[in-house]
Amino acid sequence: MAAEKAILEFLKEGDEIPDSQLFAASVGIDHTELENVIKSLRGFEIIETQDIKKESFVLTDEGKLYAVEGSPEVQFFLAVPPEGITRDDLKKKLGDNIFNIGLSWAMKNKWVEIKKQLVSRKVENVEDKVKDLLKKIEDGEVVDKKEDIDALKKRKLITLQMWKAYSLRKGTKYAPERKKAATDLTREHLQRGDWKDLEFKEYNLSAQGQPIQVGYLQPLLEVREEIQNIFLQMGFEEMPTNNFVESSFWNFDALFQPQQHPARDSHDTFFLKVPAATRQLPEDYVERVKRVHESGGYGSKGYGYDWKREEADKNLLRTHTTAVSTRMLYMLAQQKSFRPKKYFSIDRVFRNEAVDRTHLAEFHQIEGLICDHGLTLADLLGVLEDFFTRLGMSKLRFKPAYNPYTEPSMEVFSYHEGLKKWVEVGNSGMFRPEMLLPMGLPEDVNVIAWGLSLERPTMILYGIDNIRDLFGPKVDFNLIKNNPICRLGLL
Repeated sequence: MAAEKAILEFLKEGDEIPDSQLFAASVGIDHTELENVIKSLRGFEIIETQDIKKESFVLTDEGKLYAVEGSPEVQFFLAVPPEGITRDDLKKKLGDNIFNIGLSWAMKNKWVEIKKQLVSRKVENVEDKVKDLLKKIEDGEVVDKKEDIDALKKRKLITLQMWKAYSLRKGTKYAPERKKAATDLTREHLQRGDWKDLEFKEYNLSAQGQPIQVGYLQPLLEVREEIQNIFLQMGFEEMPTNNFVESSFWNFDALFQPQQHPARDSHDTFFLKVPAATRQLPEDYVERVKRVHESGGYGSKGYGYDWKREEADKNLLRTHTTAVSTRMLYMLAQQKSFRPKKYFSIDRVFRNEAVDRTHLAEFHQIEGLICDHGLTLADLLGVLEDFFTRLGMSKLRFKPAYNPYTEPSMEVFSYHEGLKKWVEVGNSGMFRPEMLLPMGLPEDVNVIAWGLSLERPTMILYGIDNIRDLFGPKVDFNLIKNNPICRLGLL
């Protein structure tokens, strides 16, 4: 290698290379190439080095332009004729950029004045100090005054550049020519007998191998898998949730949620423009749902309003996975003989909410439901105790709540040891007869259900206080890479 040969031959005649940058320039070698050779020779103790750090100012692209054409303020001044010129004509002459910058500095230096849109000179001649300073720096000369440097830095005409160099001297194992160390003792070496004269490369037995490239699970996916396993251990069957677009009928009407409910407002729900409406609904079931909304039935008075089919047909991005539950319960009711079922789902839902530290317009909902004969509120409480205890939330409280499609309804609270307070972790209830009986389910069949978000327990588990750090385009990959494997039961 030319760089290595140049260094070793120079050191053979002299004791030191004081500056590798200057040496590289003198022998016509790029300093980056020389630096790689220096590191290699230093590793084999052929040379010793000492770092040299230099810093100097260099011109920015704008600074290089002004060093040739002159500063904007001088260009501005020279463009003003002795008799004066209007602002508009001067702007056309110079262009917007030079005009705006030059006007500001020329006015500040009191070189020109403006009266009634006429720009005129106040002095006869000016000195382009900025151009002179830039040329001086470009030529490698030293600018003594700190205020001159500060002014150029403030205008972003120069920038500080760091240079790294080395001073070199002979090392303990210096030789005018480096012998290539053998890495292996071969059969040929033994046959020729030259192995006695070989210099073998030392092995670094403590060196680490290349890191193994593996995939990493996103924290949400880790917690999702753990919760999915809990449901499966409890004997639940997962519902198909691959239908992000849903009709208002399955999302609202089938849940006995009135059409004038605030949740149906565009401020709360994303409605689709194309396709704007669904084309397929079970007509006999739709008629029963309409009747129970308008005039009641099954022991209910209904809501007493004119139910509109066009509202039910509107397509939207589902606001909850309960829309999937209504479909599954309806399909269950169409079976010849009823069979009890346990269903669960974990998937995305969409709500038109303002984004902040704890809310996103897109998030994940966990839902579980049990459909069986003679279920009561006591069954719901027992299942909730079992489910949340498996999540690591053994201290629970329940608070009465209202949902259009469940009665009774309860909010679920758990005591958070880290926050030292009770936090809401879910919602629950028993589906109303007005929702279940129009589907065709037997009268003695009840459904208990509960739901919670996936993001909240994940944020608690991983100590994340901003939901945008967990889900969305701003997630830091290091969060995914460095977090430990999730184990529920430690919330």
